[in-house]
Amino acid sequence: MSAQAYSQGNNENSSKPNILLIVSDDQGYNDLGVLNNDLITPALDRIARSGTRLTNFYVTWPACTPSRSGLLTGRYPQRNGVYDMIRNEAPDYGYKYKPGEYDATFERIGGMDQQEIIIPALLQKSGYASAIYGKWDLGSLKRYLPTSRGFDDFYGFVNTGIDYYTHERYGVPSMFHNLEPTEDDKGTYCTYLFEREALKFLDRVSEEQPFFLYLPFNAPHSSSALEPEIRSSVQAPEEFKQMYPPVEEEVKPTNSYRYGNPALVTTQKARQRDYRAAVTCMDASIGKVLDKLEQQGKLDNTIVIFFSDNGGSGGADNSPLRGHKSQMWEGGVRVPCIISWPDGDIPMAEVNDEFLTSLELLPSLAIATGTSIPADLTLDGFNWWPTLRNATSSPRQEMFWKRRNQIAARVGDYKWVVQSDNQGGLYNLANDLSEKNDLSETHPELLKQIQQRYQRWLEEMEAAEPRGPFRDY
Repeated sequence: MSAQAYSQGNNENSSKPNILLIVSDDQGYNDLGVLNNDLITPALDRIARSGTRLTNFYVTWPACTPSRSGLLTGRYPQRNGVYDMIRNEAPDYGYKYKPGEYDATFERIGGMDQQEIIIPALLQKSGYASAIYGKWDLGSLKRYLPTSRGFDDFYGFVNTGIDYYTHERYGVPSMFHNLEPTEDDKGTYCTYLFEREALKFLDRVSEEQPFFLYLPFNAPHSSSALEPEIRSSVQAPEEFKQMYPPVEEEVKPTNSYRYGNPALVTTQKARQRDYRAAVTCMDASIGKVLDKLEQQGKLDNTIVIFFSDNGGSGGADNSPLRGHKSQMWEGGVRVPCIISWPDGDIPMAEVNDEFLTSLELLPSLAIATGTSIPADLTLDGFNWWPTLRNATSSPRQEMFWKRRNQIAARVGDYKWVVQSDNQGGLYNLANDLSEKNDLSETHPELLKQIQQRYQRWLEEMEAAEPRGPFRDY
């Protein structure tokens, strides 16, 4: 990033809030130290003490790529065009792509439509410096990369997952600095690299210029390595593993089709320990970023937002929710979320149960920063600040999800679920958060009304101005 990109601040900008957006990967609903004594997360607990924890917060898809498209655009994935994964499936069966072969796959050539406007591009108009360090997952060709979409600086990986040390995805190098691939830091645990770059960015930004720092960690996502023993767990530094009780059996044999016959994979107890160690390591890096902001005297006027990109998996704890990542149950789409902004009058050490989503992020940050939104930009979210300040109830009454043949619709307190395994039903989340009691037969008219509302939403999405990479137009 050029020095010029950081030198455009002025006195008018000095009162604008800074923004630190932290997104974890596959973290469980219950996996915060303030909720779960089995987790060590002092930095996240610190954010919770200085801000408000949301219990009724949703993302736009039960897995990573479309969820990230929704949070950055403020638009449903079905509207912004990224309503499925930009990835290859063959490595799931142990296949390693050859370099030339990989370059022609969809994981390499797919990306978010260039017409889509994301948060940093909007904030540029208000004088913000912006950077992303971590997981991008919205395209790896130069025209799709973060610095082509409004970010000033990028260091991270471009696809859905990597090996934490080699920075390869199933054997393919995947780390980038701005528009160029890099293997300079190969061998270093990637959480430390994202922490390093974030601290360097904060040192470079001038006193006067506001910033948007996006930290999408890949922790605690499982490693994307071909080796079964590595791939079947989450990689974490030994010092953080030792913070948790020892595990008697580290690996076990399996005949799973994913790994060949036979193979050794990590046991469930070891995987849970590794998962928690990766969360705690990430938390330590978050703590260093918070310390830096405090040293600079910027923390109180920084909007700090933390949430997971989707529900937890592997060693995660989603209780009391049903289901997990990739599913339409609450455990796939309802995630932990914490927001702190002392200078913005966000209540401290409070819990907010209002119905809110990641679609609210873009319009709310625009309001907070005094940034205008193009008149022709259709958004699916709203300004959440009055709700977070307890001035009003959330205006959100409904939310819809579609993942291939899986469907979910929440209208008020009721949620309709259709799972690919023929499970599902109608549930009253107000008294059945774990989605145990199907009301389809006792409330057929209500079910019909929600299905009709879902159909109208689907028609609205299909009638929207088409966006790639999946739409046929």
